[in-house]
Amino acid sequence: MEDKKSDCEAINLELVNKIKPKMPNMSLLYELSDFFKVMGDSTRIQLLWALEESEMCVGDLAVLLNMTKSAVSHQLKVLRAAKLVRAKKTGKNVYYALSDYHVKTIFEKALEHLCE
Repeated sequence: MEDKKSDCEAINLELVNKIKPKMPNMSLLYELSDFFKVMGDSTRIQLLWALEESEMCVGDLAVLLNMTKSAVSHQLKVLRAAKLVRAKKTGKNVYYALSDYHVKTIFEKALEHLCE
């Protein structure tokens, strides 16, 4: 990855030097960007919203969101890869749930921000 250089000088170099060590490394920022790309899809938001309420199987999610099971499965695969949902097999069915409380907290904070 090429290190990009600024084409200007700092107005407040003391402030820049104070904040610079607090900046996360670029690989972490890229991961954060990818996280928000996953969260930036309305279908995935609907799935996460439903799973915030209850653990559900693909068929129930498909009926709830008026989607095909295939489409729901595809989106759940993306959410699992991003570690936003987890799966648990019970008999013939696989039930999905939010991975942990962090996902719910992110939703709550985003809604709080939108409602200000």
